[in-house]
Amino acid sequence: MKLAEALIERADLQKRAAQLEERLVKNLLVQEGEAPAEDPQALLREFAEVAARLEALLPRIHRANLRATLQGGRTLTDALTRRDLLDLRLRVLRRAAATASDRPTRYSNSEVRILSAIPARELQVQVDALAKERRELDTQLQQANWLTDLPE
Repeated sequence: MKLAEALIERADLQKRAAQLEERLVKNLLVQEGEAPAEDPQALLREFAEVAARLEALLPRIHRANLRATLQGGRTLTDALTRRDLLDLRLRVLRRAAATASDRPTRYSNSEVRILSAIPARELQVQVDALAKERRELDTQLQQANWLTDLPE
């Protein structure tokens, strides 16, 4: 199995776990004399099976991320950390650029003018550069995911 396939399976299992949680919660409490739409015990057993599959799969994914490398010798784990930090920086800079672009409404010339402390264009240039780096890194990660075999 390739790492990319394992990541797809992980996402499916995580969605399934969340769905089972919702179904379980909706079927735990019933009016006296009524039966739940689904058996909560069966839902718990199904959830336990999904959790066990995740417990077996996740360490294999982590081992693959530690072993596999991108161009330049960076491990997938290092690249994923870089991607997460790029996402953080992008979120903050995008919000800052949007705020710097806001033009507060003034109803008369006697009102105080509000100006941006940093030009919006300067922030947007940084956003564009980080977004490009993020896209390129994501492409490298996707390629590595399809080339990397999942360890046992």
